[in-house]
Amino acid sequence: MKYCSDFTIVENKALNPTLFRLKLQSKDKLAPVKAGQFVEIQTIQPSSVLLRRPISIHDVDEESNSLYLLIQKVGKGSNELANLEKNQTVNLIYPCGNGFDIKGNDVLLVGGGVGIAPLLYLSKCFHKQGIKPTILIGFRTKEQMIPLDEFESFCNVYISTQDGSFGQKGLVTENTVMNHVYDTVYTCGPSPMMQSIACFFEQKGIPCFVSLENKMACGIGACLCCAQNTHEGYKCTCTDGPVFDSKEIIW
Repeated sequence: MKYCSDFTIVENKALNPTLFRLKLQSKDKLAPVKAGQFVEIQTIQPSSVLLRRPISIHDVDEESNSLYLLIQKVGKGSNELANLEKNQTVNLIYPCGNGFDIKGNDVLLVGGGVGIAPLLYLSKCFHKQGIKPTILIGFRTKEQMIPLDEFESFCNVYISTQDGSFGQKGLVTENTVMNHVYDTVYTCGPSPMMQSIACFFEQKGIPCFVSLENKMACGIGACLCCAQNTHEGYKCTCTDGPVFDSKEIIW
């Protein structure tokens, strides 16, 4: 079930030149949220941005009825969100889409750039079940990294940077952590990265779940702009996804 609720901005924190994190608090009890689901957030009105923006849920704090969103500044809508101030109110439709199923005891999470957004809450969900995942995060450079102390609370953290300025040099698909035999793999990030990871682990017979970042407009499966080709025909990323078994996807 989806809810349409007002949330108050508690914090708007810049993490690097392009990524920022919003903490949003509801006066009502939060609806149940599954790791991998997203919100449709409305920018402050009046605005020239007509459509809500789909944003992955980064973290959940049930005690304070708060949601965290990790957002990248890429266009007019996200830049408006970057300028939100404490105590302003925004409206969310949530929780949208499906989410990750918690499977396996020896699991790998792989994120690239802002694709790490849904993986923090996923790692926390594993932690609650007594499982400490391995997480591999890719950035272009050290300067594009964000603080990872929260991830380190729940995961064994490994980093790849393309220029070698931090962690292992190269793409995440080249990191030696990939060579371990895992029960399950979960990934979110650029499509070429997820495709490479899915292909790599499918060949090993290891289940891989991908969280797609297709562009969305309505968020309810009506406009079809987020349609994804699968082996079962086209599916809407916003309603059938964003999480899919990688074997379903026709890349």
